[in-house]
Amino acid sequence: MDNFRDPAILFFVFGLGAGLLRSNLEIPQPIARFLSLYLLMALGLKGGFALAASGLSREVVTSLLCALFLAALVPALGYLLLRRFLNGFDAAAIAATYGSVSAVTFITAVQYLDNHGIAFGGHMAAAMALMESPAIIMAVVLANRVRQQASAGGTSQPLGRILHESLTDGAQLLLLGAMLVGLFTGESGQKALQPFAVDLFKGMLAFFLLDMGLSAARNMGSLRGKSVLVLLYAIAAPLVHAGMALVLALWFGLSAGDGGLLMVLAASASYIAVPAVVRHAIPEANPSLFIGMSLGLTFPFNILFGIPLYVGIATSVLGG
Repeated sequence: MDNFRDPAILFFVFGLGAGLLRSNLEIPQPIARFLSLYLLMALGLKGGFALAASGLSREVVTSLLCALFLAALVPALGYLLLRRFLNGFDAAAIAATYGSVSAVTFITAVQYLDNHGIAFGGHMAAAMALMESPAIIMAVVLANRVRQQASAGGTSQPLGRILHESLTDGAQLLLLGAMLVGLFTGESGQKALQPFAVDLFKGMLAFFLLDMGLSAARNMGSLRGKSVLVLLYAIAAPLVHAGMALVLALWFGLSAGDGGLLMVLAASASYIAVPAVVRHAIPEANPSLFIGMSLGLTFPFNILFGIPLYVGIATSVLGG
């Protein structure tokens, strides 16, 4: 488990432990927000620089299409399964949360690949951005359908408004904008921003994961008394979704690095962007359920165990 020798991961474990001990240690919200934006900007820049060097290859297009396919398939299957033991609103909210992606999980996986010398394409950052919105759209449509079937009050949310909110999310726009800057400036931009986008990255990630460990510990308490089946979904679903991504990566001949990142994206669950939209679009859903599951269980599982597992399998199956 050399993953636990990574300082960033150890800071996450430290934050998790401090939170479970109910320490008053906390990262001020403005600083946590800055760290999140920095990581997205640095990731976008690095992805743009890599894409400028590689160009638009067949693997780039194939990877993006696989990402879009998973972004539609995962929430659809999730809703069909969850609807068997949850009401329609909670099922739609959880399906959206697990159908979308976690930027921090992806960023941690990118750092893991860098640490182990596994090559990957910068375009996978674009794949992450593409996978953010389809699940939200599908969840809103499903929730509106549940309201219509129930005919018990509640107003259907206008899809156009939700589309605008999900597609113009500031974090997503920053990621794409930084990627375009990196793509247009290429090697000269990479040299100029090396101290910002590369040298500072590891320390910033460690600081942010400390905050995420504290947040994960706080959200674990909201899961007390919940159905065992729901809690099982928070761990089993990422493994199944990663397996689906592996099949696609094997089918279309993706590299081990790109395939591993596709598995990480499919296995991750959003806990910031999607829950923020879902809480507005599906107010009938229980936030402690979908946020508690994604941040309290799935996120720690992926950070501590999932990433090494997914990358290890991808390297074995797809070749490293």
